[in-house]
Amino acid sequence: MHLLVTDRLACSRCGPDFGLILLSEHLVERRVLKGVLGCPNCRERYPIEGGYGDLRPAPRPEEPRSPGGSEDDPEAALRLAALLGVAEGPGLILLLDGSTRHADRIAAMVEGIEVVAAAPGLRRLDEHPGVSRVGIPDRLPFFSGALRGVVLEGARGRDLLTEGVRVLGRRSRLVFLEPDEGVKSEMAALGLELLMEAETVLVGARK
Repeated sequence: MHLLVTDRLACSRCGPDFGLILLSEHLVERRVLKGVLGCPNCRERYPIEGGYGDLRPAPRPEEPRSPGGSEDDPEAALRLAALLGVAEGPGLILLLDGSTRHADRIAAMVEGIEVVAAAPGLRRLDEHPGVSRVGIPDRLPFFSGALRGVVLEGARGRDLLTEGVRVLGRRSRLVFLEPDEGVKSEMAALGLELLMEAETVLVGARK
């Protein structure tokens, strides 16, 4: 996990007004490989092991062993990077669930960007430059307006849509893959400007 990410994280239990304090035990080239993120408000402690930050409050059930990040599709990664509209860093982009398989490619394409990947199974992967792996609960553990792009998809994406808009910075984009009925109207109700609509993707920008 990159130090830049730890600066933007908020307590999953207390919400976006409560930042976390990093206690690093093993730091290599600005990447935290082992340590703890602590909330000074509720005293919750979120472990970082092997670079993976588990931002789920205790008790933490065992994560499903989904093969997140295993499929490589350079063309799909390029399309997703174009939809996000981020040409250069610095900043953070959040990919959730299936889109995390493109994390390494997008990190390599966009100089100075750190990709935050959140999906079951990422704990098992190795640390990679430009990619910070995290486990998240039913809210996004970031300060409001902290991210330059968010990718959501499917039913879980629908549940996190309000949170996805909250963490977006101004003029930043939210890409929704495989949207079900009602996602478009909900994006509009949350104040996003619709930039693109297709059968399998919606792209909106925060005004």
